Amino acid sequence: MTFDPRTIATPTYEALNNLRNLHRQDDTRLKQQKSQAVELYTYLSTWGMMRLKAEEMALPEKTMMGKKEVVQKFFECLQTISETQNLSGEQGLTTLKNLNTDEYLGITGLGLALAQEFSFWATAIYAGIEGE
Repeated sequence: MTFDPRTIATPTYEALNNLRNLHRQDDTRLKQQKSQAVELYTYLSTWGMMRLKAEEMALPEKTMMGKKEVVQKFFECLQTISETQNLSGEQGLTTLKNLNTDEYLGITGLGLALAQEFSFWATAIYAGIEGE
């Protein structure tokens, strides 16, 4: 397979752009989306992939929907890019738990690169959205 840097950039841009353009979003939700997208790399590098997946499941939908949406999109993009089935959705934690060491470390490395893209694109797509 030939490496194309757009392999990571394109799904990230599309995911965040689609989130940003959803109808009926208030400032709080947009701020949560931007904040979570920018903070993904720090969270992932500090706590790891399994805890990020558990965090997605723990975020309350009523008060933290913006953050939850970004983490869901992150795992959807990671699933697409890595070609690893069942990373997104409720079965993702079990999938991560059952990977062998090399696969888990590989997914984590790819996830860190993807998280950097989320941070970059959030700054561009959510320009003008400040604070949380």
